[in-house]
This record gives sequence, C-alpha cells and structure tokens, in this order.
Amino acid sequence: MRFGPATRSAAAFKPRVSLTSDAGLCHRHHPVLSRLPTSPSLPHLLQAHARLLVLGLAAHRTSLAHLLALCAALSPAAPPRYFRLLYAAIARPNVFASNNLLRCFARSDCDAARDALPFYAHMRRAGIPTNNYTFPFLLQACSRDPVFGEGTQVHSHAVKCGFEEDLYVRNAFISFYSSCGELNHARRVFDEFPGQRDLVSWNAMLTGYARAGRTDVAQELFDRMPERDPISWSTMIMGYVQSGALEKGLELFRELVGKGLTVNEATLVTVLSASAQLGLLEVGQFIHSTIRSMDFPFTRALGTALVDMYAKCGCIELSRHTFDEMEQRDVFAWNAMICGLATHGLGKETLELFQRFLGEGLRPTGVTFVGVLNACSRAGLVAEGRRFFKLMIEEYGIEPEMEHYGCIVDLLGRAGLAHEAYELIQGMSMAPDPVLWGILLGACKVHGLVDLGVSIGNKLIELEPEHDGHYVLLAGVYAKANRWEDVARVRGLMAHRGTNKVAGWSLMEVHGTVHKFVAGDKEHKDSVEIHKTLEMVIMRLTEAGYSPDVSAVLHDIGDEEKVHVIKEHSERLAIAFGLMVVERGRPIRIVKNLRVCGDCHEFSKMVTKVNLLKTVQVLEWLVLDQELDHTEKQVNVIQKHLEGETVEMPLEFDVETER
Repeated sequence: MRFGPATRSAAAFKPRVSLTSDAGLCHRHHPVLSRLPTSPSLPHLLQAHARLLVLGLAAHRTSLAHLLALCAALSPAAPPRYFRLLYAAIARPNVFASNNLLRCFARSDCDAARDALPFYAHMRRAGIPTNNYTFPFLLQACSRDPVFGEGTQVHSHAVKCGFEEDLYVRNAFISFYSSCGELNHARRVFDEFPGQRDLVSWNAMLTGYARAGRTDVAQELFDRMPERDPISWSTMIMGYVQSGALEKGLELFRELVGKGLTVNEATLVTVLSASAQLGLLEVGQFIHSTIRSMDFPFTRALGTALVDMYAKCGCIELSRHTFDEMEQRDVFAWNAMICGLATHGLGKETLELFQRFLGEGLRPTGVTFVGVLNACSRAGLVAEGRRFFKLMIEEYGIEPEMEHYGCIVDLLGRAGLAHEAYELIQGMSMAPDPVLWGILLGACKVHGLVDLGVSIGNKLIELEPEHDGHYVLLAGVYAKANRWEDVARVRGLMAHRGTNKVAGWSLMEVHGTVHKFVAGDKEHKDSVEIHKTLEMVIMRLTEAGYSPDVSAVLHDIGDEEKVHVIKEHSERLAIAFGLMVVERGRPIRIVKNLRVCGDCHEFSKMVTKVNLLKTVQVLEWLVLDQELDHTEKQVNVIQKHLEGETVEMPLEFDVETER
C-alpha cells in the first residue's frame, strides 16, 4: 500500500478559500456554466465548452477561466492536451487562470507535471502576478517527480515575492522538502516561524518523518502536537506499520479507537494489513467489529483488506463469506480471494473461482496468475499449472515475472521434476533470482537429489554469502545423505563468515495477548507448566504410535539427543501452551516465521487426531495443585474436562516460509 502522499499533498496545499467554491462564481458569469452539476465530469465540461463556442464566447476570459478551474478539480484529471488548449484560448489570462493551469499540471501525470516550472517562468516573463495559491500548486506539480534543486529555486522566488511567512506557502515547502527526503530543510521551514504553524504544518512534518522510517522522531512530534486529526493518527500508524513495527501500529490504533476518535479508511486498511502480516485473528476481528460499529461504508478497499486478513489468519471460510458479501468487486478483491484459496491448498476451489472471474469479463493480472499457479503447485496439478503458465503468456500477453517462475519451479520441484525445473531456470530470459534456486534446493533436499542439491547450494552461497538459509538447506541435503563431515564443513563456513541462522519463532494470540516462543524457550511466565504439558502430550502420542523423525537435526549426535533437540521446537511449545489456555472446541492458531520441519508437521497432525483426555486431566490436576493464576473462565473449562467431556482441539498453522 502506498504511504500517504496522495492524501497528504492535497491537504498540505489547501488554500484559504477552495477553488471549487471560487468556481461557483462562474454561475454568475454565464447561464451555461450555472447548469453544470456540483461535481461535473469531463463530458459535462466539454458540453459546456461547446455551448460557449456556439454562443460566440470562444475567448471569453472569465467564463473560460472558470471552466479551467472546474477542469482542475476533475477526478480523474483532465487530459493535458485539453487544459493546455483551454488556457491558450483565454485572451490575456490572469493569475486566477494561470494558477488553475498549474493546478491541472499538478494533478496530471509526471510528464505533464514537468511543464509546470517552465510555465511559471512564462508567467514571470508575461508579467502575470503571483499570489499565495501560485507556489503551493507549483510545488505540488514539482512533487510528482521531486528534484531538490527545483524546489530551492521556487523557494527563493517565494521569498523574493514576499511570501516567506505565508502559512500556506510554508506548508507547501515542508511537504515538498519531505517528498525529496530533505527532512533537515523541511524541519528548518517548520521551526523558522513557530507562530506560523497550523495542523497541516504538523501533519506535513509528521508525514516526512514517518515516510522516511524515522518513527522515533515522528512519535516525539506526534506527542507534541497541540491538536490531532484523523490524518495525524493515520500517518503515525502507517509509519509504524511500514517500518515493520506492526505491534506498535496496532497498539496506536487501539488507543485511537479507545478515545472515540474518528477513524479514516486508510487507517483501517493499514491495520488490517498489519493484522494479516502477524496472523492476529482477534485483532483483525476487533477491527472488523469497529468498522461495523462505526457504520463505515463497506468500500472495495476495505472489503479486499478483510478478505486478505481472514485468509492470512487461517479463516478461509470467513474470507469467502466476506468476499461474497461484497456488492462490488474489482480485480484486487478477486486476486485476494484467489491467492487466499491457493495459500490454503484449495486447488480445485481456486481454479473454479478463477473461471468465475473470467466469466465476469475481468482481465487477469500478473497477481491473478501467481494465485492460480500457486494453487496448482500446492495441489500437485502439474498439467494444469503448465497450461495456465502458457495461457498467461500467449492469451493475455503477460510476461512472466520472478514470482511466476517461482510458482512453476515449486510445482515441478514438489512433483519430483527437479531436473526439469533446473532446465526451466537455465532457460529464463532474465537472470534467475536466488529465491528460485532456493526453492529448487529445497526440492532436492526433499527428494534426496544430493549431486544437484550440492551444485545449487554452492551456487547460492556464492550469490548470497550472507544469507543463512542457503547454508542450512545445503547442510540439510548433506545430512539426509549422512555426509556429516560435509555438514560440519558447511556449518563451519557459516560460522567463519559470521552468518547466524535466523532463530525460528512461533506466535500465538490468546485473549488479545500475543505470546512468542523460541526453541527451548524458558522465558515464558508459564514455562515450567508448558514443558510439563509437552512431555505429557509426547507420552500420549507415543502410546498412539508416534515416532520422531530426527532428519531435520543437522548435528552428528545420537538419536536420543536429536529427539531432545527436536521436541523443544517453538511450535511444539506453542501447541502445549494452547492446550493449556485455549477453550475446548476452539482452534489453536500458530504463526511461524520459518517453515515447519517434517517432524513438527507430523506431530501437529497427531495432536489433532489423538484423544488427549488423559493428558489434559493429569495436566489440569497439576495446574490446580500448583495454584497458577488462571482466569475464572479457564478454571471452568478445566472443570468441564475433569468431569469427563471429550477434548477436541483442532490446530491451524499460518506458516510463512523462510523467503
């Protein structure tokens, strides 16, 4: 999602009197313009212009100037050729007409916007005066493709023309310098006249810091603001989310809602995205309930964000329900649903939805085909995947990007066709991304293709010597072949180069609190009980036939030691904690940053199948004996279990792979 410039720029250049209200003056100049609707479209303006021509008013300065003002307010922007011709037809254009031409430039594409500065030079040569509208619109046009030197020239002219202390001109310079990344210059303008600042000034400076990722300075400025509006909160929340501090962004959103303040659509979309990235279903549902309680319009942007959030939080049925509730769906909403179904391994449903998508007359994009190819990969539909890849290129003219090649390589790798995938990569028209080689290396590890895996692994280490995942995958290939000396050599090379393996972690959200676990975790406040629970679960699963697969342990140690290493993986600790605190019948949802190892995958499946009644009974007696601090609700759940009710505790994983 793009960060605030579009919303902020309009506010930063807001004049004392809206030009759209000025445009209303045109109704007093000619009856033709008085018949226009409040927010006319381009066809409306063309009809009015044609009528003026018929009436012999082709060069009537006042009418054409106000027609240009209406043209400047159009959304989407008017074609550059039209507003240039309209201005050229005005006899002796004044500052009002000239400012509106600058405004048209500002709302056009970058190519047209570049003509704003030469036009300003023409204004000066023609003796057309400037006012405090001129420089904000000129800077807004320059901001489309910001060049710092151009801004400083305009700044010099503004000072020369006596607008140095004008509030609206100063706001425009703060926004321009921020868009150039020149925050020191922006801050100098902001601090120069403390008495000449308003809410727009603070928001413009806040946006600059947030866009640059300097959330610490932005927070300090946010705390000092004499007043805040929805844009202030939205900017701060987006700053945290886009800099990766997702939890802080969500915390600030809760504070915003708790204060009963107004929330805008941009904020809601941002926090839904943050919830989706973290897999925090309860937070996502809280945001959804906030939308409902506010009677907020169910726009396509919000609907798409909700579809994406529910899919990424493991609730594909809620995602589909939200999608079906949307009265209007654009290609982004369809893409979110198609990709969500694909991620959940629902290949047949994904392809059926894709056919519905085509039946609606919509044209697929590259993202659409990423979802379709991903669905084929996860469902093992090799023939279909090849067909859709060919369809994408030949029927829709979409050039394959790295993501499409990644899906096809994954499809072939999962099907054991690693050599075909290798040939595909070698024949690509673009240089293959290391991610592609990483996908193929993972397939080599799964299918025991040692020679090909070693060749690819060494290539990857040469390409990205600082990436820990490549060493781990190559060591895994060697370990599967019991080549422990090579495993030690790869790990030694990793240590020598100072590359440390990214620590795996698992997140679980319980009653609005996020709990994080790492392998062998002893830091959690309930660590002792978690480990006891895990031991009892393992004992119960062993009785049911579970046998650990220790192939994922990349150390040449005894099998007993390997079992000890693997049994304390972060996802198992999260499962044990979930069995302790999640109510009966509710799923345990776990978010991981790395791929689940094969044994933990098998372990989690066994947990969902085996009746854990005996384990839970013993565990809960221990919990009660040790007088742990449990809520009344949790104690009631324990009591129900002890009375002999069967325990069914489904597990859901939201797994993000290493890359």
